[in-house]
Amino acid sequence: MIKEAIILAGGLGTRLRSAVPELPKCMAPVGGHPFIHYITDYFHRAGITHFIFALGYKNDQFDHFFRQDFPEGGYSISLEHEPLGTGGAIQKACTIGHEDSVLVLNGDTFFGINLAELSDFHDTSDADCTLCLKPMTNFDRFGVVGLDEDRRVTQFREKQHYQAGLINGGVYALNRERFLEEGLPEKFSFEKDYLEKGRRRLYGLVQDNYFIDIGIPEDYRRVQQEINQLL
Repeated sequence: MIKEAIILAGGLGTRLRSAVPELPKCMAPVGGHPFIHYITDYFHRAGITHFIFALGYKNDQFDHFFRQDFPEGGYSISLEHEPLGTGGAIQKACTIGHEDSVLVLNGDTFFGINLAELSDFHDTSDADCTLCLKPMTNFDRFGVVGLDEDRRVTQFREKQHYQAGLINGGVYALNRERFLEEGLPEKFSFEKDYLEKGRRRLYGLVQDNYFIDIGIPEDYRRVQQEINQLL
C-alpha cells in the first residue's frame, strides 16, 4: 500500500490570478479552507501517512495551512528556489521520500481515486508509473491517453475537441527508486519529457470518480457549488 505522497504546489497560477490574485492556486479558498486542504484530508483518510509538499511560488503562504492541518507533523517540504518544471519538482521531492513507490498529486486538482486499487494495480503491473485516468465526454481542455488490452499506455493525444476519451487525471503512482536512478536533468516536464518520451513501463488505471481542476476561474467557481464532492 502506498503511504507517501508528493503534492506539486509550486505553480504560478497565472490563469487563476483574476479570481485569486494574491495566492498560489492550490491555496485558493473553498468553503472556508484552502483547496489543498481537501486533497490532503482525502488522501490522509485513504491511507497516506507522509506528505511531501513541492513548494516554490509564495511558499510562505502555506505556513498557516501547515499549522492548522498538520499540528503534529507528518509532512516535509521540498523547496524550489527557481522553477524546475513538474519533473524537476517531483525528482527533488523524491529525494526526501523513503518508500519504494510514491503517490504524485497536483495541488490544484482533486481526483477522488481509490488508493488501495491503485496501489495493488501498480504493484501487480510492476509499473514504472501508473496514471489514473478519468473518462470524459465532449471536452477540449485536455488531451487523451490510449491504452492497450493490458492497460499499458500506448499513446498521448494532444488537446482538441473529443466526443469521449480518457484524460490524464494528474494522479500517479511512481516507482520512486527507478525514477531517481534514471539520472534525469534538474529541470524538465514530467508530462512531456518523462511520460511521453522513452521506453518505460507506463500503465493506466481508469477510475470514474469525481474530478476537478481549478486552474481556470470557471472551474474554481464551480467547485464552490460542488464542495460536498470533496468531503
